[in-house]
Amino acid sequence: MNKVKWTNKDFDVFEIEGLEQRMDALSTVVRPKFHILGEKFSSYFSARTGDEFFPHVAKHARRTINPPKDSWVAFAPYKRGYKSLPHFQIGLWNTHLFIIVAIIYEAPQKAQMAARLLDNIDIFNHLPDDFIISGDHMSQDAISLKIGREEMLEKLLIRLRDVKKGEFLVGRHISREEAVKFSSDQFLQLTEETFEALLPIYNIITGK
Repeated sequence: MNKVKWTNKDFDVFEIEGLEQRMDALSTVVRPKFHILGEKFSSYFSARTGDEFFPHVAKHARRTINPPKDSWVAFAPYKRGYKSLPHFQIGLWNTHLFIIVAIIYEAPQKAQMAARLLDNIDIFNHLPDDFIISGDHMSQDAISLKIGREEMLEKLLIRLRDVKKGEFLVGRHISREEAVKFSSDQFLQLTEETFEALLPIYNIITGK
């Protein structure tokens, strides 16, 4: 397998002015790495879950004015898309890299998914304190699980259940300063460790 080593050039893509210029840089600099990770981790999830997973590299095709502020590869057991399902992601903002599992507002079953998580909320005690939670996939802000476990976690899950636009993301954020220091093998190991920790959450979300 080709290996992925993150550099400042990858993160700098999201600071390029202009839609066309940023999209060009995305397609030449960042997207090839997402395709490599897509191949690697779709096989990983297929093996770990027993369902066939497919990679979905963000195309940002609907954008006509505003250049994308982040980009990603998503993984879901459906070939034609991922937004309606709980899904895993590896992606970048200009400030950090993220490795997460997400339920976003397009998911028609999100109320049931939220209810399962609320019924099994203690499972979050098994996640490392340096993990993050968030209620908005469009924002780069997140709450440390160490701080948010007591109050924000339940609030985000209730919002996911009750509010049409409610979302829920959990996983790891790695600052660009830290990410560029990783060797390709170190990044691969951290990503696998993160997904291993998130798989029990995914299994509850999907009712496995």
